[in-house]
Amino acid sequence: MLIGLTGRNASGKSTLVNWFSNKGLRSFSCSDSIRSWLSEQGIDSTREALIEGGRELRRMGGPGVLAEMLLELIDGDDAVVDSIRTPAEVEALRTRGDFVLIEVRAEEGSRWKRMVERSRPGDPTEKAAFIAQEASEAKAKDEAGQALDATAAMADLVILNDGTISELEANLQSFWDSL
Repeated sequence: MLIGLTGRNASGKSTLVNWFSNKGLRSFSCSDSIRSWLSEQGIDSTREALIEGGRELRRMGGPGVLAEMLLELIDGDDAVVDSIRTPAEVEALRTRGDFVLIEVRAEEGSRWKRMVERSRPGDPTEKAAFIAQEASEAKAKDEAGQALDATAAMADLVILNDGTISELEANLQSFWDSL
């Protein structure tokens, strides 16, 4: 089984990764491919560097290259993949017949609150910057850019995450049981 996650920043994707990992799935991120490439280039993995590194890798290897690189690492194992940000990545992962794409969705206010509370390096500290960043990631300007709206439209399942962790885990358990 291969589960992919897409969603806006601070929607709860990392929480889902941890939950699925506790069920025995190996965890990967499309960003892992970028981090490895940035490290080879001697570049720190800041949010801006990850975004631009992803664009550069897509320019060099095509829009699905990050997922294609991950499929080689996953090697047929059961896994959960985080940070799927383009339709081409979804298409590449769908080449495995057992792929399911989940969009993790939370309303803007919930996500902003979570982002402020987690205060990860590179996260916006002003709400206007958060909103601008969201807009820039929603629709791709070219094949190399992020396209969260188009990627979310390809989801097989939407998990709403505006409630409590217990509610989220109950929804995930229902999904898990249906597999």
